[in-house]
Amino acid sequence: MALIMLIIMNLAVMASLYIALFILSAVFGIRLDSGSIASLLLMAGVFGFGGSFVSLLMSKWMAKRSMGVEIIDTPQNEAEEWLLMTISKLSAKAGLKMPEVGIFEGAPNAFATGWNKDDALVAVSTGLLEMMEPKEIEGVLAHEISHIKHGDMVTMTLMQGVLNTFVIFISRLIADMFAKDKDGETNTFMYMGISFALEMIFSLFATAILMWFSRYREFKADEGAVRLDGKEGIYYALAKLGQVPQEELRLPNEMNAFGIVGFLETIFASHPPIEERLRHIESL
Repeated sequence: MALIMLIIMNLAVMASLYIALFILSAVFGIRLDSGSIASLLLMAGVFGFGGSFVSLLMSKWMAKRSMGVEIIDTPQNEAEEWLLMTISKLSAKAGLKMPEVGIFEGAPNAFATGWNKDDALVAVSTGLLEMMEPKEIEGVLAHEISHIKHGDMVTMTLMQGVLNTFVIFISRLIADMFAKDKDGETNTFMYMGISFALEMIFSLFATAILMWFSRYREFKADEGAVRLDGKEGIYYALAKLGQVPQEELRLPNEMNAFGIVGFLETIFASHPPIEERLRHIESL
């Protein structure tokens, strides 16, 4: 499924669908949502889930391209051989098929993505491999394997689809009430303008809900890491990351939400603060 890259891709697909709907309505006079509440809800569902699932299917490909991930097919050194062996061990313990494994240049971080449990990718940065002890790296890998085991990408996509559907449905329902002229006819340009503005506003609330769930899943992935690998690895990995200045750990903007740690400490934060995660692990 989370997530800045997923959200950006999802919004891009939704925008394409929105433009297509505008052209159908403004140029050809075709209103897909004019029949009834049921048809409006159906249209909203197609648009809402369409963008989310296209984003999900493209997530691994986009992650590879945006991060410059080099997939390890045949290990070239001891570090790569250890990485493959460790992920294979953790995957088997979690009851998962071996994911693709990759390395990317950058600050200490790692991420997992993919459209299903059997077609996933786990990638770690050169900075993480250089900064951490093997046990700490193993804890981070266990966290990412837990994301895959829990099906977080799919769950995030389903939640994004539901939220998108209601954003579109409610926005257009309200727009239809206020975009009528004195003769009771709907002004197409006013309708599209109002609905677009409302979608932008309601999307903020939807994103806040989605990010709350993203923070929840990070706690669950930490718990999964403890079950797979014990407390020490993930605990000391997070503690070490917490001591590094945030600007040194950042991934590119579009990938921040995929990393082992996040930085935006608001209702739109994709990750809980590291201190809260450490306390949660201590309490297990």
